[in-house]
Amino acid sequence: MTEPIDVAIIGAGAAGIAAGRRLMAAGLSILLIEASERIGGRAWTLNHDGMPLDLGCGWLHSGDRNPWSELAPSLGFTVDRTPPPWGHQFRGLRFPQQEQREAQAAYAAFEARLRSIAPETDRAADLLESGNLWNGYLEAMSGYINGAELEQLSVRDYLAYADADTGVNWRIVQGYGALVAAAAEGLPIRLDTPVTAIDADARHLKILAASGTIEAHTAIVTLPTDVLASGALRLPAPAHDRIDAAGTLPLGLADKIVFALDRIDGFEPDTQVLGRPGQARTGSYHLRPFGRPLIEGFFGGATARELEQGGEQAMATLALDELAGLFGAGIRRRLKPIAQSRWGRQPFVRGSYSHALPGHAAARIVLAAPFDDRLFFAGEACSPQDFSTAHGAYATGLAAAEAVLDRRFRLGGRTQPTGLPLVEGPRPRGARGAKPWTYPSGTNST
Repeated sequence: MTEPIDVAIIGAGAAGIAAGRRLMAAGLSILLIEASERIGGRAWTLNHDGMPLDLGCGWLHSGDRNPWSELAPSLGFTVDRTPPPWGHQFRGLRFPQQEQREAQAAYAAFEARLRSIAPETDRAADLLESGNLWNGYLEAMSGYINGAELEQLSVRDYLAYADADTGVNWRIVQGYGALVAAAAEGLPIRLDTPVTAIDADARHLKILAASGTIEAHTAIVTLPTDVLASGALRLPAPAHDRIDAAGTLPLGLADKIVFALDRIDGFEPDTQVLGRPGQARTGSYHLRPFGRPLIEGFFGGATARELEQGGEQAMATLALDELAGLFGAGIRRRLKPIAQSRWGRQPFVRGSYSHALPGHAAARIVLAAPFDDRLFFAGEACSPQDFSTAHGAYATGLAAAEAVLDRRFRLGGRTQPTGLPLVEGPRPRGARGAKPWTYPSGTNST
């Protein structure tokens, strides 16, 4: 490129795509620069025999105010409003109704303690009751919801999300990842281009990559926090507090495995089971999502990390053992693993979705702050309430784009709308306690 572009967007996930759509609609010259070989980031849909499989985020959390819900029909995607099956063990297998009520009561009591803590207490694990029989259940739920153990979880950060969630959860029939990718149609994107540094001189930003240097007037960085914290991207020295902030907003881990089910008899569509109720080390299984002949397993936190370290077969082995314990040994012959995610092993992602470490809930504000009125930040970790979700990423990407346009206006630049459909980002409203078996996505709800 012989002339500097208006905006370089580092990362072609939900945040980068949202920013790109807004800026391109305003007539600016842009380029999305993506390190990996595909767009979408932690939104990723594979297809198996015509069935979309979401290995990243899969649920439109707060669907009634989620911008992806509004955007989907305009892009030819179908929003499915079937209520999720979370919180109900299919046929009460190894988890009878009385125990389910006890577990849910333990969760409600735990969250009540979170909301009544003293100001100096911000570590969720401190609110566990010693000897409570359902502490393992609470740890398992934290793995699914936060991707992390309660020991690593800021109470204030968790409650900020819980208070913003409307409790409405929908899905995209053709796949959430496919929707995010479709939203990027027409945007200029360069794949397989890891950016290693951003330098700032008196006039332009220089975006350094292995393929060369790109000059831009402004840039929006949307990289996952673990990538930022690793030092993979060098920022101007005065902006290093953003890297420090990213280090206190690590990515939790949530992985999926999908099995093809050769016969559907005995399995009602859109139902749910926990593998070993009451234990921290267990998977959650969505039976026949969308009525398809599939079982989708979900592992979070320490269990997901253990399984990633165990190699590609470890997740399938644990899932099959748990499902056989619920449905009998014969289920093994009916299941074939067809896909799995290992987000911690993805070099340009390194995890699923962010959580704040105890004492660091305010780091999201630090991470999201612009630098030098030329370098902006976006991504789910920059959202103070909708973090860990694709709609939180969308909103921060849109906010960063608006900040760029505001800067251009103040400097006397001109913009010209092009008519590209836009959707406003979500506005938090309502309040509810996060319920057991609620999976924030991100990653992604991976």
